Amino acid sequence: MTDALRPMTKRRLYEQVLERLRQYVADGGLRAGDRLPPERDLAQRLGVSRASVKQAIVVLEVQGLVEARHGGGTYLVRDSLDVEPVEKMVERRRRLPDVLEAREALETKLAELAAERRTEDDLTAMRSALDVMAEEVEEGRHGVEGDRLFHAAVTAAAHSSLLAEFMRSIAHQIAESRTESLRQPGRPGRSLAQHRAILDAIADRRPRQAAAAMRRHVRTVAKVRLLDWDPGEER
Repeated sequence: MTDALRPMTKRRLYEQVLERLRQYVADGGLRAGDRLPPERDLAQRLGVSRASVKQAIVVLEVQGLVEARHGGGTYLVRDSLDVEPVEKMVERRRRLPDVLEAREALETKLAELAAERRTEDDLTAMRSALDVMAEEVEEGRHGVEGDRLFHAAVTAAAHSSLLAEFMRSIAHQIAESRTESLRQPGRPGRSLAQHRAILDAIADRRPRQAAAAMRRHVRTVAKVRLLDWDPGEER
């Protein structure tokens, strides 16, 4: 059934601030590394409270578009502020805990089985995936493709068709959680190190250690700013 006639809502004030900031960056030709005006100046120029500006900045941080340095201002991480609609963020925030819970249950068991059943070809696939991720991280990227390849290789190494089917059924949600995690500051390098620990345990045929390493990893994935973010109801 269509939701086209759902109740109308007004945009939160900080959503309007987000649009103005996006336009400011585009019109001014700002690039990654450039600094935004101080929150106080933005509030005065936009005619809004500092609280509204702060809420907008937090949204940009959650989306990995800016970096707020303590006592040093807010800097662009990318060349534009292509902001995801707030309502989409709210939806992802709502479903993310369930996705992470499912990932921990499934992927911990997959790592355990992989340590018991992996072949040399499986290990080659995992190592190749980590080579891809390492290259991405060295280039300053988030390592999303290497991460995807590694988790797919672990799933394949478990040689469980039913668990692999479960993973395929939530592939889109897993991709969302991957992107969310890897855009946290410092996360790509940390995830790469955790992947290497998982691979070492699988290669050494240590099921319990592989499961524990995967559990630690997925719990790290779960530490994202989106889950701490309060969208608020300001209008």
